[in-house]
Amino acid sequence: MTTEADPALVQSLMQGAIDLHCHSGPSVMARALNHEQALEQAAEAGMRAVLFKDHYYPTGPFVDVLKESGKATQAEPVGSIVLNNAVGGINPFAVEPALKCGAKVVWMPTVSAANHIREGHRKSLLPTKGKMLKQVGLSAVDARGDLLDNVKQVLDIIAEHDAVLSCGHLHISEVWPLFDEAKKRGVNRLLVNHPSYTVGATLSDIKELVGMGAWIEHSICMFIANRMKVYDDAFLKQMIEAAGVDRTFFGSDLGQTNAPLPVEGFRQIIGLCLSLGYSEDDVRKMVSTNAAQLAGIGANQS
Repeated sequence: MTTEADPALVQSLMQGAIDLHCHSGPSVMARALNHEQALEQAAEAGMRAVLFKDHYYPTGPFVDVLKESGKATQAEPVGSIVLNNAVGGINPFAVEPALKCGAKVVWMPTVSAANHIREGHRKSLLPTKGKMLKQVGLSAVDARGDLLDNVKQVLDIIAEHDAVLSCGHLHISEVWPLFDEAKKRGVNRLLVNHPSYTVGATLSDIKELVGMGAWIEHSICMFIANRMKVYDDAFLKQMIEAAGVDRTFFGSDLGQTNAPLPVEGFRQIIGLCLSLGYSEDDVRKMVSTNAAQLAGIGANQS
């Protein structure tokens, strides 16, 4: 049984927290708050930065609007691009302007990933508010398992901008050649999000990924009490131990309707990690400084 965390300690650990996986709107998917509201709530809680992620459009322009309107003074907004069909797939011509316009993270396909589509064959993964065109399945590799040329072009652009490469919802079998080639081409910031969900990484895979220099992000929504919870506390601890505290961090993966708001998700995961026996320093790494180091945010970059 978990014990209730000291609210003052939780609030202390919220100071400087970073969410690199916020699903605020506008979106074709049902959202509980918009980007401006997400940033305001994060700032009020003492958080340092919020990355806006949408499966259908680059969010960098919203970062520029928030900064130009003076609404980004307490918490930093961060943009991203997800390489789904909506932006032409794994498209270097979409990645380049995104990275020149507020984006720090490039996600490989999610809803358009062939792996994601197979996973959702019998259940609705990430439904939209209304009916939309069926996604065309995308992969990073060809039928022989070799990395596609357009993927290599994207990697070169990511390396040039020193941005973060996330594997998105590609299968772990695609992640190995992707990250191998990324390292060869000078990409220094490698991210695996929710490794056991859709990606299909095992605990031994997680250890190997960290050995390659990758960071492991866990989705808060999958571990706290809500309609999207899929894993128990014991499994969370196993995954943290597999990667190590120094290479693990949390993103909310929240913003959906009928779910905790991103800030509340962070409060709950802090309490959960404390109840699992992690120290204040460990928790601060997993909600703040590790994400800062990965994304190159502020003075915590090293």
